[in-house]
Amino acid sequence: MGKAIMYNVVSVDGFVADENDQPGPLFDWYFNGDVPLDDNGWMTVSQASYDHTRPYWGQIGTTIVGRHVFDLTNGWDGTPPGGGEHVVVVTHRPAPEDWDPEAPFHFVEGIEAAMAKAQELAGDRVVNVAAGDVGGQVFAAGLIDEVRMDVAPVVLGSGKRFFGSVHAQHLLDGPDVVIQGNRVLHLSYRVRG
Repeated sequence: MGKAIMYNVVSVDGFVADENDQPGPLFDWYFNGDVPLDDNGWMTVSQASYDHTRPYWGQIGTTIVGRHVFDLTNGWDGTPPGGGEHVVVVTHRPAPEDWDPEAPFHFVEGIEAAMAKAQELAGDRVVNVAAGDVGGQVFAAGLIDEVRMDVAPVVLGSGKRFFGSVHAQHLLDGPDVVIQGNRVLHLSYRVRG
């Protein structure tokens, strides 16, 4: 079984989006370099960010997201984002009526069921858990092995928190990885067991 890693871009003050679910300048680092990060060359980053991010994308087998993120992104038009072959959507509702049943998206209720399905689909590869409300629930349940964050030099002041509604203290080890990109700091921490 592969690792479960909670991951997202985050502001210095701990937010993954503003109150209107917009990342604003958090994603600027995806477009401020000269090395193509994605296959179509739309995102261009520094060499350091590429060397850190692209191999991680290659390790992802499955990504877990909440229904809110799925709806905001229109399910990425049925294509899993940033690596991985499958997406598990935590939701109390069924897939949209017009959703392509052949798309590699799986709709499940509850974080435990989502993690079980994601691990089954990922095998020995990484289960990537999107930070935010669902990620925070998975983290609080003790199902996360590692926390990765791309810290952008932005203070949003308020918005959607990286760890969602987690209010209890949790200890992390490290950081094990500290890489400076162009206007982004890539960090990785192991979760204490």
